[in-house]
Amino acid sequence: MGAQWKQKWRELAADQKGKIVGKLTREIQVAARLGGADPDLNARLYAAITAARKQSVTRDSIERAIAKGAGIGGDPVTYQTVIFEGFAPHRVPVMVECLTDNNNRTSSEVRVLFKVGSMGTPGSVAWMFEHCGLIEGQHTDKDMDIEVAALEAEADNVEPLDLDEDESAGHVGARFFCPTTSLDTVTKALKAAGWQITTSELHYHPKDYPELTEAQREEVTNFLQGLDGHADVHRVYAALK
Repeated sequence: MGAQWKQKWRELAADQKGKIVGKLTREIQVAARLGGADPDLNARLYAAITAARKQSVTRDSIERAIAKGAGIGGDPVTYQTVIFEGFAPHRVPVMVECLTDNNNRTSSEVRVLFKVGSMGTPGSVAWMFEHCGLIEGQHTDKDMDIEVAALEAEADNVEPLDLDEDESAGHVGARFFCPTTSLDTVTKALKAAGWQITTSELHYHPKDYPELTEAQREEVTNFLQGLDGHADVHRVYAALK
């Protein structure tokens, strides 16, 4: 009896790993459907593959996801993008992006998750965010001036990006912002300049951040983790620093 908790946590870890892999392969499928199966010509697909490899998603799984998304050799997979708006506890604005093959199921389940906060109507929260392109990457030149890099790639804005400890040695990280219509162009420009791109996606950037106590921040974080843990939830954007 004494060791049964270990099996429980193994099962929870395996379940969490499965959800992460599912989200990553779904992003690969969507990227391949929208921009084609060649990652050299599809910046979003390139970034999705890079993220999947970082999480040890197998080569076979990646190739199957590309094929399904691009409709190569079998039935293509089609996911619908659905955006939900609302508030976390303490009136923190939240945008939830889902990829689903069953909108009715996803909508009802996300509404249940929002009971701790409050679900909004379309447009009720979106105005609190800037819809833009987001590119994250790192460069091997630790002395790289990220402001100059942003200017040369024609990004609108840039901010430093903290890297994992095993990535930070000799590297510089940055988060670039650009118009949604320029995402592919800016990503390719940065890649050509030697940046290793880890994220290239459409993004909702908060315009303002509510002031929270530590206890309130923890409550909001728990709410957001609950949303993010849902299998159909692809990305969660919140006005939380």
